[in-house]
Amino acid sequence: MEFWYSEKHTENVYLSIKVDKQLYSSTSRFQRIDVFESLEFGRFLALDGFMMLTEKDEFIYHEMITHVPMAVNPNIKTVLVIGAGDGGVLRELTKYPSIDRIDVAEIDEEVVRVCKQFLPKTACGFEDRRVNMYYQDGMKFIRRHTGEYDLIIVDSTDPFGPGEGLFTKEFYGNCYNALKEDGIMVNQHESPFYEEDAAAMKRAHKRIYDSFPISKVFQAFIPTYPSGHWLFGFASKKYHPVHDANEKRWELFGIKTRYYNSNLHKGAFYLPNYVEEMLKNVE
Repeated sequence: MEFWYSEKHTENVYLSIKVDKQLYSSTSRFQRIDVFESLEFGRFLALDGFMMLTEKDEFIYHEMITHVPMAVNPNIKTVLVIGAGDGGVLRELTKYPSIDRIDVAEIDEEVVRVCKQFLPKTACGFEDRRVNMYYQDGMKFIRRHTGEYDLIIVDSTDPFGPGEGLFTKEFYGNCYNALKEDGIMVNQHESPFYEEDAAAMKRAHKRIYDSFPISKVFQAFIPTYPSGHWLFGFASKKYHPVHDANEKRWELFGIKTRYYNSNLHKGAFYLPNYVEEMLKNVE
């Protein structure tokens, strides 16, 4: 008997992955947490029935959400990560010896515990001495900080359940206030392809565009995410993500990556026409 994990992307589209076995299942105070072992994608994490990452393709997401802002401002010292309970963003950030402090506001401590146990290749950055964990609602955490961070990475789930508040205009305004004068915010920006995902993407972009003087969008291709075409938001008080990119400085870090590189950095901001049209219509 075969065991398949199926995730609904639209009323007419499902992604199905053949599962070897289920390694973990529980319900925390906030959400259901499942870990599966698959033959094609290795281990993967699902929250409330939605796939968050797989061992095979998680590097694409985590490299793009982290290295893009670090290449624009290699002098970043203080970072706030909101969400990121799987640890992938921390794994990439801790590769930078230049960073002094990484604060993490993650609402669900159980997610962190499960990822440390079952996804250690992803959750390997939590023990770094520069990491400070705060098991709190990111919405509430951000309100208490003003002018403190060089970079904020919003590694949220989709805009429902525990992650819903991380897509509001109030939240983005609080992120703006928590950043220093030249601060950068990067967020996962949903997909532009399916209608429901595109609507969420446009709402988020409109709210960020209204909150920051510089607001751009870049893309990556992640096989297990809905449609495979995924967007990220880059917002800043000062830096343009392409014109101010400092490729030579970034390359001096000597960080080994599997997806991100300096040429791809620029190319990621050149979007398909249908996406550009969506963004312009809400700006």
